[in-house]
Amino acid sequence: MFSIKNSIESSFRERGSKFLGFLFPAETEDAFSDQLDTLKSKYPDATHHCYGWRMNPAQPKEFSTDDGEPSGTAGLPILNQLKSFEVINAGIVVVRYYGGTKLGKSGLIEAYGLAARQCLEAASLISIKPVRLYEIQYPYPVENNIQQLINSFGLKVMESEYLEHITLKVACSIESAARFEKELAGMEHLNITFKKLEEHFIAG
Repeated sequence: MFSIKNSIESSFRERGSKFLGFLFPAETEDAFSDQLDTLKSKYPDATHHCYGWRMNPAQPKEFSTDDGEPSGTAGLPILNQLKSFEVINAGIVVVRYYGGTKLGKSGLIEAYGLAARQCLEAASLISIKPVRLYEIQYPYPVENNIQQLINSFGLKVMESEYLEHITLKVACSIESAARFEKELAGMEHLNITFKKLEEHFIAG
């Protein structure tokens, strides 16, 4: 699976109709709705604002709408492009200005799919990998030991807190998690404690 880094736009004309495609990151439905509202405000006179989105790598959730186009001719082709490119935590809105010539169902499917595909082809895709999260607490004098672990296991530090002790929340790749836990367990004599947290997904 992949996520996207930046928003991408596309546009083309098909038999008088103008299609504007907008691909953008969206990890929540509220974040998507905000982007959709912005586009509706920017293009209030458009004939249709059709879209599809996919979210949550752990349990993928997806949705699409035709916004008045014939059923299955707009939202689904957009969503299918997101699925084809294996992109998640993103949404695509395709804005259409009707040009006076009907495209027919197959023409609409092709046009909405093309608007979405053009955006995805231009996007920088970032792979998403499954990780296990851990909370590690340790005294200041052993920070070098922890830094060595971070480097050797390629850990990503998600959160850090420097109080009486140092507390880090780190992400470890699923395939290295068992080895990492074994290493940590062997460092308890240095007053290093850890908690195993939930599985997660990160871009990297």
